[in-house]
Amino acid sequence: MRIKVTHTILFIFIAFSAQSQENNVQKFELTLISQVNQGNSYITFPTDIGNIEPLWFEGNLIPNFYLRQSKNSRLMGVLTPQIIIRMYREESFPVRTPSYIPQISVYYQLNNERSAKSSNIFGRIAHHSNGQEDPFFLEDGSVNTKSGDFSTNFFEPGFIRTNFSKRLNAYQFFKTSLEIHPHIWSAKELEGIYSNVRWHNSISVFKLSDENLKQTHKPANLSVKAETTWHFGDINNWSSANLNRLDFSLTFYYHPRFFEDIGLFVQYYNGADYYNMYFSHQLSVLRFGFMTDKLRF
Repeated sequence: MRIKVTHTILFIFIAFSAQSQENNVQKFELTLISQVNQGNSYITFPTDIGNIEPLWFEGNLIPNFYLRQSKNSRLMGVLTPQIIIRMYREESFPVRTPSYIPQISVYYQLNNERSAKSSNIFGRIAHHSNGQEDPFFLEDGSVNTKSGDFSTNFFEPGFIRTNFSKRLNAYQFFKTSLEIHPHIWSAKELEGIYSNVRWHNSISVFKLSDENLKQTHKPANLSVKAETTWHFGDINNWSSANLNRLDFSLTFYYHPRFFEDIGLFVQYYNGADYYNMYFSHQLSVLRFGFMTDKLRF
């Protein structure tokens, strides 16, 4: 009888512990899902390793403005005036042709269980330009990276799946989407040298500590994000299997205790340059820097 009672107590304790952990898991809201999808602001150190031009820094500013009825809404809009800038290690420290990427996104949560497992769809319309007005090509036929007029518009439908792994004690995000640039929405000079259809995939994992589960509004201590993009279409007469069509990045993020809203990141990127007129450059670069941390689980 004593053994049965002991087993019963042990079973109740395990069930209660599992239920307590489940209750402590953050229920996903669209705001958090959109933050992961939109990306974090960052600034790099002047220590890039690779074939990118010598920079003092690259800065990516991604402020988000939310349009929703309440925090529990299954439908939400996001306005994002994204800007990417690079300061070059040259005389007078020039900041050349910033990338302006204003965009509006709409998210819809397919299930309303308010659990860590959720399926979501989103759509985005965006503009990408550099604010320049000089000719696209130089007299020798090369791309005018310093002052050429770059402009394109695109829309992007996609799907996001979220989950929580008890074994890893981590939140998981998977995203897939298609970025489509209609020819009539883009500069005619881009035809044949710029991909007008791109397939994006990403997996993000946010590792939590025991402190995260005990307290709310705590950031993840560690996270990793892997992203791939495949470029379709007619690009420089490349074959359909040319590996230059593939972009790949892997980002590790660490949030030290002595920082409140930022952390340290290291990223490896290999693929086409995403900085407006520099799109024809193929980068392979390892970079370090600070990244904002707005996610609170």
